Amino acid sequence: MAEGKGGVETQPVAIAVAPNGGRRTKADHTALPQTADELAGTAAASQEAGAAMLHCHVRDRDGRHILDADAYRDATRAVRRQVGERLVIQITTEAVGRYQPEEQMAVVRAVRPEAASLALKELVPDATHEAEFSRFLAFMKKERIVPQIILYHSDEALRLKDLMARGLIPFDDIPVLYVLGRYSEGQRSAPADLLPFLAPEAPRFGHFMVCTFGPREAACVTTAAALGGHARVGFENNLYLPDGRLAPDNAAIVRGVVEALAALGMRTADAERLRADWALAVN
Repeated sequence: MAEGKGGVETQPVAIAVAPNGGRRTKADHTALPQTADELAGTAAASQEAGAAMLHCHVRDRDGRHILDADAYRDATRAVRRQVGERLVIQITTEAVGRYQPEEQMAVVRAVRPEAASLALKELVPDATHEAEFSRFLAFMKKERIVPQIILYHSDEALRLKDLMARGLIPFDDIPVLYVLGRYSEGQRSAPADLLPFLAPEAPRFGHFMVCTFGPREAACVTTAAALGGHARVGFENNLYLPDGRLAPDNAAIVRGVVEALAALGMRTADAERLRADWALAVN
């Protein structure tokens, strides 16, 4: 634990940069990275600004979201050339309306990344998918791939805890990402959107991260940090700085969150600290 203002101890906050997502293109922002080299440049600048993790989406030649092992390997090599091990690289399994659960799990099995994000509602749309999801997580544990479970609603947190209670999650605890809001036109998140996930009756997880939509991103993730969480920010969900100006690039968004955290007496975690915290959660 680190000591903040007034002698209050606070944990370092891990910032993940989500620089492109699966939906936006350069028509939304010219600095949105799409190629492996562009991702690497964004990763390096974001790491320098204070990010500990890259949440990685890859695209095809036409700029469309893909789950492709070779594309992920190319992107990972490009990023590692720029930053070495100074960033955790997390691949996404997001369907974006194109992929089925078996395809989403297959790309993780093929790539064997350091970490992968998994949307519970996509990979376990109903009870018939529970057993295969459990086997998939057992594979991830064996291969030491860190899962982060994406939860869009507090009810999904209850469902995840039920799966854990029934022995279907082969981890004593598991990192989660709370999504404040939905992917919809004009989506705007607010700090109060975090409350259902942290209500007294809500399940608790040892490591939670928050991502949000729209220009109040920094306010949302700093609120989460003050309550013990971590932050995912970037062009995937937001293009604006805390003061409402269009961000010039992803690194500027990361830098703005670092500054907001510093104003609260909080410091950021590096990749080594994030790996150590996740190891406590999944081992």
